[in-house]
Amino acid sequence: MHELVVISGKGGTGKTSIVASFAVLASDAVLADCDVEAADLDLVLAPTVKLREQFYSGHVAVIRGDDCLGCGDCVEHCRFDAVRVNGAGHGDAPYWIDPIACDGCGVCVRFCPEEAIDFPQRHSGEWFVSETRGGPLVHARLRAAEGNSGKLVATVRSEAKRIAAEQRKQLIIIDGPPGVGCPVIASLTGASLVLVVTEPTVSGEHDRERVLHLTKHFDIPAAVCVNKWDVNPSMAEQIERTAQEMGAPVAGRVRYDMHVTSAQIEARATVELECGAADDIRALWLNLQSIASTHGVQLEPAARAVGIT
Repeated sequence: MHELVVISGKGGTGKTSIVASFAVLASDAVLADCDVEAADLDLVLAPTVKLREQFYSGHVAVIRGDDCLGCGDCVEHCRFDAVRVNGAGHGDAPYWIDPIACDGCGVCVRFCPEEAIDFPQRHSGEWFVSETRGGPLVHARLRAAEGNSGKLVATVRSEAKRIAAEQRKQLIIIDGPPGVGCPVIASLTGASLVLVVTEPTVSGEHDRERVLHLTKHFDIPAAVCVNKWDVNPSMAEQIERTAQEMGAPVAGRVRYDMHVTSAQIEARATVELECGAADDIRALWLNLQSIASTHGVQLEPAARAVGIT
């Protein structure tokens, strides 16, 4: 089983559009949307939800109003200013705990002399298993203001692996989150191959460099794709040159094409339309297979899917 992770140093580079096209081109893959804070792969692939599970991570303190004596020890010990003096709408207890400000450290629970503070698990989001025209999709939704997205990413990946093993599928395509933080690390740790999607801007070059340092740190082979390269050809060439100097081959370029927006509006992958960007993505997919093979990674043959004999 191999995992192809598509990531970017920043949001808005076209990463999800490319993943959606890969999902259509690959004939036998499991899909995972690990951008749990802003998942949108499902908007293109029109999934039918088959399984819906709640996600709990960490804890949140809750004061029991009937048992609180108002001693104020919780206020004194809380370092996150989560304990509030009671007002309208929070019962009869002298204090209440703001669940958004609460960090789940448990100090107030430890020092409450009346043991009047409960410490249940925090409901942080939910995850889904769906069927799409591109194959099984595991995706998730993190609730507003919730943390621990790295754990939810790990849950999504774990479920995708379980489905792949159960259905004997050899490829998992992962739509990773942007940046280089915990969710990204949770998305790519132990992956087989990474495709970094960037754009021909100064910030795109900077973020591409950060991501390649990350993949190098974890010793994961990586390739680069410059999306909308024709907006700034000279910058695209610079990005490709510096990427190769860092040991990341260029898998392809995708031109700026308004048909990409048309495909999004129609909830379709770019390669489901006939346009220049679709041709570029087909070539990118084939080049990526060749790059993968040099690292002993077998991506699903796409000759039939892209119409090549």
